Amino acid sequence: MIISTSRFGQVELKQEDVLTFPEGLLGFADLRQFALLDDPSDEIFAWLQSCESPHIAFPVLEPELFSAQYKVNLTKGDLEALKLPNQEAARYFSIVTIPDDPTQMTANLKAPVVVNVAARIARQCVLQDNSLAIREPIFTKLQQRVVQNPAVAIKNQSKGIDVATKLHVVKDAEL
Repeated sequence: MIISTSRFGQVELKQEDVLTFPEGLLGFADLRQFALLDDPSDEIFAWLQSCESPHIAFPVLEPELFSAQYKVNLTKGDLEALKLPNQEAARYFSIVTIPDDPTQMTANLKAPVVVNVAARIARQCVLQDNSLAIREPIFTKLQQRVVQNPAVAIKNQSKGIDVATKLHVVKDAEL
């Protein structure tokens, strides 16, 4: 399957690279198919790219990269919707907002994207924990992580989700 993206041009995906969001994302209920793509020019972020709308893509990170104590308590309804036996079987991503001043970037810890890797089903879950921020500042935390351990790649730690290592940008000549 080939999808169009405003950020990466034409991208070839296998069906197993596509994540289905039966309910869409918050504010984007009509978009149901997404793929996680690496940004070849950025070593930190992956992009949750809509397969249906070329201009809709969200930068994402695994919350463990900037919040070692991040804990998720999914409801029974969340687990059922994701067809998960327990929350340990899921992968979690935070949608990141990157303003003009990147030192002010934030991550949404309150409503992570939760993925059932085996079933390729995902859902943005609004957690009941009021201590979690919708706009958690993360720039300094990411900077410290890179400085403390520069040899460790931040991306591609997705345990079972191939974040665009198989990304194949289709050249116009191939179309």
